[in-house]
Amino acid sequence: MDYLLGFDIGSSSVKASLIDGRTGDCVASAFAPKQEMPITAVHSGWAEQSPDMWWDNLKVAVNEVFAQAPVKADAVAAIGISYQMHGLVLVDRNGNPLRPAIIWCDSRATGIGAAAFEAIGQHRCLESLLNSPGNFTASKLKWVMDNEPEIYEKTDKFLLPGDYIALKLTGLSHTTSSGLSEGILWDFRKNDVADMVLSYYGIAREKVAALTPTFAVQGQVTAEAAAALGLRKGIPVSYRAGDQPNNALSLNVLEPGEVAATAGTSGVVYGVSGAVRYDPQSRVNTFAHVNHSADRCRLGILLCINGTGILNSWLRRLTAQTSYEEMNRQAAEVPVGAEGLLMFPFGNGAERVLGNRNPGAAISGLNFNIHQSAHLYRAAQEGIAWSFRYGMDVMRAMGMEARIVRAGKANMFLSPLFRDTLATISGAVIELFNTDGAAGAARGAGIGCGYYASPAEAFATLQKLETTEPVAANTAACNEAYMCWKEQLEKNLSLL
Repeated sequence: MDYLLGFDIGSSSVKASLIDGRTGDCVASAFAPKQEMPITAVHSGWAEQSPDMWWDNLKVAVNEVFAQAPVKADAVAAIGISYQMHGLVLVDRNGNPLRPAIIWCDSRATGIGAAAFEAIGQHRCLESLLNSPGNFTASKLKWVMDNEPEIYEKTDKFLLPGDYIALKLTGLSHTTSSGLSEGILWDFRKNDVADMVLSYYGIAREKVAALTPTFAVQGQVTAEAAAALGLRKGIPVSYRAGDQPNNALSLNVLEPGEVAATAGTSGVVYGVSGAVRYDPQSRVNTFAHVNHSADRCRLGILLCINGTGILNSWLRRLTAQTSYEEMNRQAAEVPVGAEGLLMFPFGNGAERVLGNRNPGAAISGLNFNIHQSAHLYRAAQEGIAWSFRYGMDVMRAMGMEARIVRAGKANMFLSPLFRDTLATISGAVIELFNTDGAAGAARGAGIGCGYYASPAEAFATLQKLETTEPVAANTAACNEAYMCWKEQLEKNLSLL
């Protein structure tokens, strides 16, 4: 049994990848659905999904994987799970969801978290939690307590999205310290569940799921789950992590100073620190990395821009463009700065890097006599790169300097223009690898079950595909365009 299976539970789709543990090669992968999963927004700022929709799409993806794979399903040695962070799933005693999941881009609890930050004490929160309670899982749970008390009373456990998938696989309600830290429910000073948050919000301790290590046999596939997925009973589930810590793992970003990035629906820069660091304004967030422990500090400093690839996909639909490749080609024909056209990709919920404000997306400097669709395509990619630079400056002030950024060759990183622009404006070299979250989760499972003796062995076969250096000839023009963008952003924020 030399094959490892990884799942990546996103908000757009669910992906499954099967890797050969000996070579690291991905032998089959599939995702479902083929169109993006729906996100329900009953009110402005809300975002919900059915947890059972994730499970149903997981079944489809697994079936497709083994229809492609040259091996049988009983060859799987272990399963790993990556999942969309900061979500809230409430289950009853039988493990059934009590309501739709409140997912990462839902901003309804922003005010609740801000009030908690003041009431508990900013210094106390930052020293112990490394963050403001913000719009994270604990605050979302408090919203349910206040607005749907009958749901809260029926709740046996509150879970993160990956915890729910693990529950469906193993029948066990478990979570991890890394997962609790992303919900702002982990006290780093005490190395335990954050009683200060539970107490302030009135959350019952017994509703916290039992802790399990990130890398360990966390349970085994039940007969019911095996029948649903076409797998064998008893496969160990031996790794779980939020999508951004897992993305870092998939790129072998585990040690201080190493940096990973993604640019899918949302965009993330994630750097590993070996010392406690936090932003006093909580504009970027610090969580326990996958290899963090009480005696070996490994913290992930996370910059998140909610609206990145979603802006590009919106433009594609708006302009009825046939492909992203064609959009990239047209954008590359427009000069740096898009001839004064500025785009702000903040149209997917409250932005942490902007102090949890929600200015919405915006277009500035539009000239009907000059600008064509190609200018929109360029301005969008530049606006996303400028927003990365804006947040990376916050990280730099914390001592996290990104000199080399590793990313999977996917989503926005498929665009040479985006890579050149981001490298130039940040001053970082960008390295692309042939990996993704599901493949990373599979390698994580190999570490957790002991198939690999160490992370070094797990990633010995990871291959770098290409490198993008800053474009010196464009540095001045990029800096000028960025400063214009930043000045306009600050004007926009001053009006909120």
